[in-house]
Amino acid sequence: MRFCIVGAGAIGGFVGTKLALAGEDVTFFARGKNLEAIRVHGMRVVLQDDSELIATNVRVTDNWDEAGRHDVVILALKAHQVVSIIDNLHHVFTPETVVIPMQNGIPFWYFANHGGVLANHSIEAVDPGGKVLASIPAARILGAVVYPATELVQPGVVVHIEGDRFPLGELDGSKSERAQKIADAFVRAGFKAPLLDNIRNEIWLKLWGNLAFNPISALTHATLVDICEYPYGRELATNMMLEAKAVAEHLGASFRVPLEKRIEGAARVGRHKTSMLQDVEAGRPIEIDALVGSVVELGKLTGIPTPAISAIYQAAKLLAHTIGSEAVSVRAVKDPEVQ
Repeated sequence: MRFCIVGAGAIGGFVGTKLALAGEDVTFFARGKNLEAIRVHGMRVVLQDDSELIATNVRVTDNWDEAGRHDVVILALKAHQVVSIIDNLHHVFTPETVVIPMQNGIPFWYFANHGGVLANHSIEAVDPGGKVLASIPAARILGAVVYPATELVQPGVVVHIEGDRFPLGELDGSKSERAQKIADAFVRAGFKAPLLDNIRNEIWLKLWGNLAFNPISALTHATLVDICEYPYGRELATNMMLEAKAVAEHLGASFRVPLEKRIEGAARVGRHKTSMLQDVEAGRPIEIDALVGSVVELGKLTGIPTPAISAIYQAAKLLAHTIGSEAVSVRAVKDPEVQ
């Protein structure tokens, strides 16, 4: 199958490299130093045992006209970046091209094929005005949840920290031939890619921790294990997760894992910096609206109070404003001279 990976960052680089080494035809759409590094050296993934995977059998481009048509397009951008590329996606589409958004948080397509009073409702925090969903019809979309923790440590080099699961699912819950073919390709690449009949439940399960752990870590510079084991961090995360659970259940979602088990699972990841904390340290825009703002918005739509989530959202938005307006990065550094 022909895969186009739009965004050769931490997740896109990881997925694309393993698919290419499993024999799939992979094109990366990348820019700047990342583009040049992949073009010269290939895409490199450093595994947990310090061994390396290097995919040199890939194409890389920043020219939509040159990219060609693909069977599957994986959107491995941050949620707030997707709108910037939607006007060009038609260059890589065939009539049957499948689009797999791999954004964290509530996806832009959440209410497509959902039913109920919010059917086809656009979530302003994720997709203002519904522009993305209007450009990528729901019929093209295959839902996905990203569980691996990875980090782009330098152009063309991704470090895999843990995890290999990419659950997939059609938006209407059906088991389609196209979904099975894509899942099979992921399995050949060494991933776990179960096909789910309710991908939204899995989205909430992943988001359940992310909406708490990411902004808390960004604001406090705490790692996952710090948040989960320090009483104040754990209590704050728990309160946010309980609020999100109430919103999700009002929308018909259910959780197959108890709250305490979800927190313990995050703690086992260890001293991992969340993606939002990595962005704060690098002075990059933070992915706050899809992860947190969307749940605040859904709380208002459903009439479910979200005081803890709302407070953390407001603080994180202020942090994002400071980083953007002051053009600063915020990184904790141990100074041996300070006692």
